[in-house]
Amino acid sequence: MSTPPPAAKPLIIVIGSGLAGLTASLSALLSSPGVTVHVLDRAPKPGGNSIKASSGISAAGTRFQPQPDSPDIFYADTIRSAGARLAASPPRRREARERLVRLLTDRSASAVDFLSDELGVDLGAVAQLGGHSVPRTHRGGGKKAPPPGAAIITSLLSKLRSSYGDKDGERGRFVLSTGAEVTRLLTTPSHSSSSSSSSPNASSNGAPTVTGVEYTDPTSPNVPPKTLLGPVIFAAGGFAGDATGLLARYRPDLAGLPSTNEARPAAHDLLAGAGAEMVDMDSVQVHPTGFVDPQTPGARVKFLAAEMLRGEGGILVDQGGKRFVNELETREVVSRRIMGGMDPVVVKGEGEGEGEGGSLRQWDVRLLLDAGAAEAAGGHVGFYLFKGLLVKVKVRELDEATRGTLEEYAKVVSGEKKDEFGRTSFGHWRLGVDGEIDPEAEVCVGRVTPITHFTMGGALINENARVLASGGVDGDEQPIDGLWAAGEITGGIHGDNRLGGSSLLECVVFGRIAGQEAAKAALAV
Repeated sequence: MSTPPPAAKPLIIVIGSGLAGLTASLSALLSSPGVTVHVLDRAPKPGGNSIKASSGISAAGTRFQPQPDSPDIFYADTIRSAGARLAASPPRRREARERLVRLLTDRSASAVDFLSDELGVDLGAVAQLGGHSVPRTHRGGGKKAPPPGAAIITSLLSKLRSSYGDKDGERGRFVLSTGAEVTRLLTTPSHSSSSSSSSPNASSNGAPTVTGVEYTDPTSPNVPPKTLLGPVIFAAGGFAGDATGLLARYRPDLAGLPSTNEARPAAHDLLAGAGAEMVDMDSVQVHPTGFVDPQTPGARVKFLAAEMLRGEGGILVDQGGKRFVNELETREVVSRRIMGGMDPVVVKGEGEGEGEGGSLRQWDVRLLLDAGAAEAAGGHVGFYLFKGLLVKVKVRELDEATRGTLEEYAKVVSGEKKDEFGRTSFGHWRLGVDGEIDPEAEVCVGRVTPITHFTMGGALINENARVLASGGVDGDEQPIDGLWAAGEITGGIHGDNRLGGSSLLECVVFGRIAGQEAAKAALAV
């Protein structure tokens, strides 16, 4: 009598291979030896937008911070940044959102510990970004440190593959399929639906139960769709690159802006089709500083000029060489000062994306860093110089107005006078602080413009990262069984503005929760 093959381990399906998806995968595998994880991503390579993150991950009360901080201070900063959208929410919805923010900030230090201790990611350099009241955005230090997004994603993939991937011809517990596009969430109707269901997993709250996914390989159009069954974690990212789709639907006023995101259709309608409550879909972050490459000024997709560059002391000046804003205000405020106070420059668009061959709206703003700020920014500046996005110029080569601005800024940094824009943190700027500015001193200069960067809207989740169903009373929405979400695909946390470094943070915090909760559900079936 032959021995029957071992029973297959319960499967968890993860959609998206950015930080939220990979964190959820590792969290599920760490929490239970009895589950397997299959990650699906339509892109040819893993990493999503997370791998491009440049400023770091924000957290309060970590061992790396140079100044005292706490989750309470971080919470207050985040609530302030969320603005009127949060304040105007119905009472129960507002309380639910505030609980998500509290969870985000309370678990921020443990998120950094997880990345540092579990994965060995260097997060020892800390900077203050816009809207934060203290330095709390963590990245690797030194000139050779990789960007934080790349460092984190690379470490996660290495851990998942080495610990849970295929070995010696045996199938591992972690499977990653790129070039795999999810086309449908499989569902069973609820008990209250007019269509009866005998499924023991059918939800009793009127929403369907998600039972798996259907996906295709876009490179093999003649191959029929494939099916995977199991609980689903949705981590497919935002829609800032979906210029002709969701962005046009919810924010047509942003047409013609360049973006940090590659052109691609969003996945939010899959969630909405499964009954998810979608919130804040018109809340789109326009980052104030995307580099304008002098070689391709009309490029639709641009490199982000990391906010950390301003956190380390960098300043912004207009066409007249004058500062016009506290560079460490929130992204929303800085972008509004640029777009509302200056005339745009219209250029012919280049590359894939909205209205190919059409025009782009850009603004003529310059970013300046002295040697101190540039050194503190480490490898970032070296990369930007290599790409030609920053150039080194001697102070004497600058126009008279810009030289005057540097002199005034040096007086502010030294404490000789207060900043007229209210800036109080100056990073590592040192040019002119101890005396007159040497005309032979070098500064780094680059042209920047506002760009669409991040979407705060998406699927509403609860504190267990479960996706909530539409049709409920505000603040009393019920979860959809079998469906979790984390990262930029979710909504309801950031309100009107996301603070720098909180994108990677929410991916880790809610990705860990989603992985743990989905593993419990998979084992309970």
